[in-house]
Amino acid sequence: MAADAPVPSERPIDRSLTEDELLFERFATVEERQRATALRVSDSWRVLRIMGEFVWGFDNLASIENGVSIFGSARTKPNDRYYRDAVEVARLLAEHRIPVITGGGPGIMEAGNRGAKEAGGESVGCNIELPFEQGNNPYLTKNLLFKFFFVRKTMFVKYATAFIVFPGGYGTMDELFEALTLIQTGKVKSFPVILFGRAYWEGMVEWLSRTVAGAGNIDAADLTLFHVTDDPEEAVRIVLDARSRRA
Repeated sequence: MAADAPVPSERPIDRSLTEDELLFERFATVEERQRATALRVSDSWRVLRIMGEFVWGFDNLASIENGVSIFGSARTKPNDRYYRDAVEVARLLAEHRIPVITGGGPGIMEAGNRGAKEAGGESVGCNIELPFEQGNNPYLTKNLLFKFFFVRKTMFVKYATAFIVFPGGYGTMDELFEALTLIQTGKVKSFPVILFGRAYWEGMVEWLSRTVAGAGNIDAADLTLFHVTDDPEEAVRIVLDARSRRA
């Protein structure tokens, strides 16, 4: 009598995967489908973990009022002009007692936190669990580590009244266009979005003006939802002017 074919064993859940990966992962092999069955059972409970992270974030950031979120590349080096500009922008914000919120990592995030902390202001980092270690920069007065991107992104908007966006990549673009979408759809009001670095952003602005607006996919008025500058003082003045109009 032939021996029974071996039954593929179920792998334990890979704890090196982040919560976002586990939430969105798809499975192809028999073994992966077996594992997916166990994961589907846990997805309902994952909703509670998501809810818990929202509550935890709200509790920890409840003292932050009228902050400014600064975004930009994690790859920007301290000798880069945009790093120095981000330090100066954050320093000016701190002098006006405005909390600075970043992603808590290196590059432009570090520069923003550095300027705020060195000026004696509130310097908040909302970091994220990643498959590779990003780490915190050393200039934080408040540091949070989130598991879910969408929870973290909510915090950037909820506790800020303006975004200042320095040159960056996909993550920076993600935050930028989400903010513009919220303003365009009326979900957020009186919310300045400032693009810092004319040379870096001019190609995208031209594309939005000629191609996207030209095709009728956005209105001409949507091009006024953001400001472009190279001047730290002008960036902060835009924030202060919007704040005074809102008051």
